[in-house]
Amino acid sequence: MAAGPAVGDAVGDFTLPGGVLSGEAFERRDYLLSEQRGKPLVLAFYPGDDTSVCTKQLCSYSSGLEEFTALGAEVWGISPQGVDSHATFARKHNLRMPLLADTDREVARSFGVSAAGIGVRRAVFLISPDSTLHWKHVAVLGLTFQSLGSLSKHLTAMRA
Repeated sequence: MAAGPAVGDAVGDFTLPGGVLSGEAFERRDYLLSEQRGKPLVLAFYPGDDTSVCTKQLCSYSSGLEEFTALGAEVWGISPQGVDSHATFARKHNLRMPLLADTDREVARSFGVSAAGIGVRRAVFLISPDSTLHWKHVAVLGLTFQSLGSLSKHLTAMRA
């Protein structure tokens, strides 16, 4: 497993297909990291749609979107499942953040979170407005996740 970017490193651009729930519609499009330049971004890598811990994590982040927005940040969930799976998952749990499909795990590999067996390690990366890595957490086992409060604290520190 590659180490991925270190804190302070520039984060390489990427494009992934995905979508976001808007009312009843799951609006599909390509997401480019470079489009987020100038504002903070939370990248939440997770192993699988509609699994126990992943569902709790993404429901937590979705219900806290107003807090992320107040800090100027957007949240993207990234996993190896396809966009159709993401659409079903988002509708089932009313997830309101973009869910991106890294089906070949190329982006996960570039961040050092691709893992044999599970596909992707649970990890969170906070990208600064200048596209450098501000903070990261890569789970060893992935049985827990970074809380909204923890991420808000790090986003607030980024703004200071």
